[in-house]
Parts: sequence; structure tokens; C-alpha cells
Amino acid sequence: MDVDWNAELVDQLEWHWQHQLRPRLDGLTDEEYFWQPVPGCWTLSQRGQPSAPMSIGAGESALNYASQPHGRAPVTTIAWRLAHLIDVFGPPTASHFDGSRAGRRTVTYPGTAEAALHQLDDGHEAWICDVRQLGAAGLAQPQSAISPPEYADAPMAKLILHVHREVIHHGAEISLLRDLYLWKGSRGAPLRPEPCRSEQGAPVVPELHADQGGQAQQP
Repeated sequence: MDVDWNAELVDQLEWHWQHQLRPRLDGLTDEEYFWQPVPGCWTLSQRGQPSAPMSIGAGESALNYASQPHGRAPVTTIAWRLAHLIDVFGPPTASHFDGSRAGRRTVTYPGTAEAALHQLDDGHEAWICDVRQLGAAGLAQPQSAISPPEYADAPMAKLILHVHREVIHHGAEISLLRDLYLWKGSRGAPLRPEPCRSEQGAPVVPELHADQGGQAQQP
């Protein structure tokens, strides 16, 4: 069976983006965007007010960073993680698979949640468009000057898999931070779902079955 690997790679990200990640970002507020779940988080800081060894970015909002990782990497805010995903997708106006790393402009990071989501959407759309145009044959082309020297001979497919892995991974972290923000300060008992009841009003007990490992579990 012939496999269109370009279509499979596009579908890998698009299904996750449309059905899982992007809907989880709707309604993001500025308070959530900058919320620090623990003290000392890396985030987006005002230019000239860094809270990390390095500041990255061309605009008023600078990304906290360090050239060498710390012994314990700091927790990062939703703002920081969205900025990282914007970096991962790359500038929407530049080709993702031509040129060189030196030709990429410095990113201007958004200072509000709304602007961040717009910038993220633009980056995602441009990335998917360029992946589609790469075609099946383009997946085997070497990355050359668009990537660091150690990946220059690696195929484009490796770069695409890396980008998609980053989006899925950091998107899950952002989704968890939204859940933590929603429940922060809650001291009540955990919510318990109401049991299903039969027509006679008796609770319905789910039938247990054994999985392939012999462990009983609910269907």
C-alpha cells in the first residue's frame, strides 16, 4: 500500500490542533496568561525589567531565558510557553524550508493573551501550508543551512516530526496550567459524578471486564 507521508504528517498535527489543543486555548485571559503557579517563574517581562539571565525578543515584551540550563529548570508561565510555540512555528512571513538560520528575524513577542493567540494561529497556518507544499519528495531533502550543523544532513521529515512533537508536548503543558489556574484556591471536596440510574431508579453499576493483561477494568 502506498502511503502519502506528507499527508500523514499534516494530519498528525491538524487533528490534534483542531480537536484537542486549539479549543483548549479559547477564552484565555491576560491574568491566566501571566499567572505564576510558583514564585520565580520565567515569563514575558517588560523590556529592561528582566527576571532571568537573558532577555530574548525584539519588542516591549522579552522572553526570560538563559544560555545554559539551570540545575533545576524554572517553571514557565502560559505566556512563556505560548511564546515558545510561536518560536517553534517560526515567522509566518518567511519560508520554513528555504534560506538559512541567519536570515530569520528576531520575534516580537505578544504582550496580551489575545495577541498571542492571533500570532500562534498565524504561525500554525503558515507552517501547515509550507509542509503541504514540501510534498512527499521534499521530506527526504536535507535540512542544510536552515538547521544547526549537527542536523544539516538530516531529512526535512525529522524537523517536521520535531516541531509537531514540540507543539503537542508544550500544548499539553499549557492545557494543564489552565486547569490549575481554574482550580487554584479551591478547598472544597473533589467533585463526584452522579451515578447513572435505571428506569426503576436503582444505580447502574458498570460491568467489569478483563483486559488482555487479565486485569478487571471498567469499559
